[in-house]
Amino acid sequence: MRRALFGAALLAVPLISPARAEQVGEIGVDWAGNDIIVEAIEDPNVQGVTCHLAYFERGLIDRLANGNWFEDPSNSAIECQQTGPITIGDIDRSEEGEDVFRASRSIIFKTLRVKRIYDADRHTLVYISHGRELSQGSAKVSISTVPVPTDSRPDPAPD
Repeated sequence: MRRALFGAALLAVPLISPARAEQVGEIGVDWAGNDIIVEAIEDPNVQGVTCHLAYFERGLIDRLANGNWFEDPSNSAIECQQTGPITIGDIDRSEEGEDVFRASRSIIFKTLRVKRIYDADRHTLVYISHGRELSQGSAKVSISTVPVPTDSRPDPAPD
């Protein structure tokens, strides 16, 4: 029974991320080993845009002292910018946008996500980082926008 539950839990955790993150910094926050991790994420479908994502990671001493062994907070911050010529590939243009990156923040039900929405009226890429929890949503949201230069704008979406 235990193996079946563990196997089901592993299937619930996203193991493959649409984009890869490269750790570029780690800031020690306190003596308990808590850190702020900073990662660079290149949008896989928009060449020339890089996002930097910062999030909190609990240390071993904090986990021992406070329990909740397998979960980190949903807190995150994001900043995206043009880092080269922008080339927009095949992106989702719906209001829901699409995942650019996701990573597990607990053993089973919480993920940290970065979504992209294309605001065609304003020629802007909107990147949002947020936690996603099965049992309760997370109101912790961070947003960043990247204007798309005139020569990089995709053709208008068909009606």
